[in-house]
Amino acid sequence: MAPITGFQGCPILGVGIGLRSSLLEETLAVTDLLDWVEITPENYMGKGGTALKNLKRAKALYPMASHGVSMSIGGTDDWDPVYLEQLQELFALIRPAWFSDHLCFSGIDGMYFNDLIPMPRTEEAVRHTADRIRFLQDTFQLPVLIENVSFYMDYPGNTLSDADFHAAILEKADCGLLLDVNNVYVNSTNHGWDALSYLDALPLERVVQIHVAGHHEYPEGLIDTHGNTVKDDVWTLLDETLSRCRPCGVMLERDLYIPPFEELKPEILKIRELWEKHYGPVQPAQQQSAAQLTEAARS
Repeated sequence: MAPITGFQGCPILGVGIGLRSSLLEETLAVTDLLDWVEITPENYMGKGGTALKNLKRAKALYPMASHGVSMSIGGTDDWDPVYLEQLQELFALIRPAWFSDHLCFSGIDGMYFNDLIPMPRTEEAVRHTADRIRFLQDTFQLPVLIENVSFYMDYPGNTLSDADFHAAILEKADCGLLLDVNNVYVNSTNHGWDALSYLDALPLERVVQIHVAGHHEYPEGLIDTHGNTVKDDVWTLLDETLSRCRPCGVMLERDLYIPPFEELKPEILKIRELWEKHYGPVQPAQQQSAAQLTEAARS
């Protein structure tokens, strides 16, 4: 029985979580609760020792997807050949179902900001970024996803809405979308958008993965921190989003103030509840290694 696949043949993985060192043992022990894990490649590239050992332990149990934080997809610097080589070596080991990074830039003239700087939303930026994404797809021969980021100001030279900017790049690069529903909620609240109208403007057939996370509320606005429980309004938005598209995986992101695993379990179960509401249980035929799934999708 061949696995069901989504956009560009990506395998349907189900419900996942980000692989975090503080939750490693618990994550490896709950294969009945989780279907897959997402790794941050920068935590493992060019490394051996405990990091590599733990990665192999997780790989033996779960299909994986890769979600980078420093590729600077929208940047103007040349690609770092060492970064690309180490990423390629990592992908040869874990065989990710797909890989993603943020639609942003994070450095200029060799200076790295350690932050996700939003792109200017112009036609020129669309062409530039789409060309860079196509390079990545050609280089790695894997589906590439871009993630919508949270941002807290608009550039005065913007000529496109955020949704139209994403849609244009997705179509021109012919790539997939990692849709962060918390970021949609945070941005729509802070900037006075309608979140559902934002979804209407996106090519949701390109959604491969969905992030669900928590944010913090301040008098000045909402801050995307990945360090809080998921808010009720975000759950509602996830429910609506799942009614409009068919992602290959939905996962809980928690990167700050990480609690014991038991405190995250209700949120994982909530994601599975919504997944099964819209799509039914993840099929046993889909519970294979990422290598098997990806190979089957390409055959």
